Amino acid sequence: MIIFLIAVAAFCSTLVGGFFALRLKDRLHLILGFSAGAIIAVAFFDILPEALELAGTAYSASAILAVTVIGFGAYLVLNRLVLPHEHHIDEGQPLRGGVGAGSISLHSFLDGAAVGLAFQVSTAVGAVVAVAVLAHNFSDGINTVGMVLRHGGDRRVALKWLFADATAPVLGILSTLFFTVPAEILGLLLALFAGFFLYIGASDLIPESYHAHPVRWTTVATIVGMLALYIVIRLAGV
Repeated sequence: MIIFLIAVAAFCSTLVGGFFALRLKDRLHLILGFSAGAIIAVAFFDILPEALELAGTAYSASAILAVTVIGFGAYLVLNRLVLPHEHHIDEGQPLRGGVGAGSISLHSFLDGAAVGLAFQVSTAVGAVVAVAVLAHNFSDGINTVGMVLRHGGDRRVALKWLFADATAPVLGILSTLFFTVPAEILGLLLALFAGFFLYIGASDLIPESYHAHPVRWTTVATIVGMLALYIVIRLAGV
C-alpha cells in the first residue's frame, strides 16, 4: 500500500514544481537560472553518488564516471549535430526542448524504478530512497517546464511534457512489481543520465538564462538552485 502512496506523492510533487514554473513564466530567465543550478546539483549530489553506490560493486569508480562522460558527449553530439540549432529563442526549437524534457522524464522513470527496487530490499531502504526522490521531483517539474519554454514551446506543450514527467516515476515504481533490474545496470544508467544533465545545465540552461538579461540575478538564481538542491538532498539522506 505504501508504495502506491509514494507513487501518488511523486506525481503530485512533479506537478506542483511545473505549475510553479508556469506561474512565474514572466521571470523565465530566473527560473532557467535556478533550474540550471538545480539540475547540475541533482547530477553531482544525487544521481552520481547513487550510481557509484549501485554499480560500485561491479565496476570501478573511473568506469562509472567514464559512462557519465559518454552521456555528456552523446548529448553534445545530439544537440549540436543531430537536432536543429537556432541562435534565438524566439525562433523556437521545440524538438530540442522535447528531447531535453524527454531525458528528464526518462530519469524520473529510473527514479521511480529505484524506489521500487529499494522497497524490494527492505521497507526502511525504500523509505530513504523515496524521500530523496520526492525531494527533487519538485525540481524535475521546474526543469521540464523550463526546458520546454526555453526552446519556444507554449503552455500547452509544457503541460503535456509536465504530465509525462509526473507520470514517469509512477510508471517506474509500478514496473518494479513485474521485473527486477541488477543494481549495477541501474547504476550505469543513472551515470549516463548524469552526463545528460550536466550538459543540459552547463551548456544549455546557464547560457540561455543570462541571454539578454542581467547576469547578476541569473547567477544568483543558479547558485541558489545548487544550494537549495544540495540542502534538500542532504536532509533527505539524514
